[in-house]
Amino acid sequence: MVDTIACAAGIDISKDRLDVHLLPEGIERRFSNDAEGLRALMRFVAPHAPGRIIYEATGAYHRLLERMLGAKGLPLVKMNAQHTRAFARAAGRLSKTDRIDAAMLARFGALMAPELRPLRSKTLTALSELVAARRALVKERTATLNRQKNLTIALLKRQAGQQLRQIAAWIEAIDAECRRLIAAAPELQRRLDIFLSIPGLGPATAFTLIADMPELGALSNKQAASLAGLAPVDRQSGQWKGKSFIQGGRSRLRQALYMPALVAIRFNPPLKAKYDQLIAAGKPPKKAITAIMRKLVVLANALVRDARNWAHMPA
Repeated sequence: MVDTIACAAGIDISKDRLDVHLLPEGIERRFSNDAEGLRALMRFVAPHAPGRIIYEATGAYHRLLERMLGAKGLPLVKMNAQHTRAFARAAGRLSKTDRIDAAMLARFGALMAPELRPLRSKTLTALSELVAARRALVKERTATLNRQKNLTIALLKRQAGQQLRQIAAWIEAIDAECRRLIAAAPELQRRLDIFLSIPGLGPATAFTLIADMPELGALSNKQAASLAGLAPVDRQSGQWKGKSFIQGGRSRLRQALYMPALVAIRFNPPLKAKYDQLIAAGKPPKKAITAIMRKLVVLANALVRDARNWAHMPA
C-alpha cells in the first residue's frame, strides 16, 4: 500500500534567499529573496498547484513574498514558528538548517492542513507596522520616565525632558497617520467607531485590535478568546485536575487590553458587575481582570459581527 500525501510547499525565508521544498515529489530549490527570485519561484511552484504554501513570519523578510505570491492568488499560510518547531520536535527532527526547515514546513502543511486565511491588505500591513512602532515608543517613554526619576545633573534632566517631548510628538504623529489610513478604508473606519463606542477602549487599543486582530467579526466567541490567548486551558488527567491558565495566542493583544480592562471595571456597568461578581465568588483580582479582558475581546467580536455600536442595556 502506497501512502498518499497532499501537495504542499514549504518555504524557509532568510534575508537573501528562499529555500523551497515541494511535496509529495520531494523536490528542493533555492531562490534569491528579491523580485526576480520570487518570479522564478512562482514559475516553479505554480504548475504543481500546491494546496498550501507554508512559511513562517520573519519580520520584513517575508513581506515581498506575501505581496507577490498573494497577488497571484496562491494559497499562502503564515505560521507561528513555535507551532512549526513543536511539530518538528514531535516528528523527531532535531536538526535545523534552511533545507530541513523548508521540508518540515511542507510536511506540516501536508499533514496538518492549517486553515487558509485571507492575506492582510496593504493598509492593514501599514497599520500593523505603525502600531508596532507606537508600542516601541511607549516602552521607550516608560524607560525614560523611570530613568528621569534618578537623574541629578541638570543637563541630563533637560535631555530627558527633550526626549519625552520628542517621543510624545512621534506618538501623536503615528496616531494621526493611523487615523488617516483608517479613514480611507470605510470598513476599518466602521470598526474603529465600534471599538471606540465600548467604554474602556481608547484609540491606542482600537488601533491594536484593528491591526493585530483583523479576524474579529468572523470568529466564534471561543475562537476570539483563544486567538487573543485569553481562553483558559484545562489541565486534567484521570482523577487529577490542575488549575486552568491562559497561554499562547497573541501576547500583544493581551498587553493592549490590560489597562482598558481596568478602565472598564470602573466605567462599563455590565463589566463592572461581572468583576464584582467574580471577586465576591472568591476569584483573585488578577483572574477577574483577565476575565474582563476576555469579555472585551468577545464583546468587540460580537459588535463587529453584528455591525453595531455598543449600547448599555439597563437591567
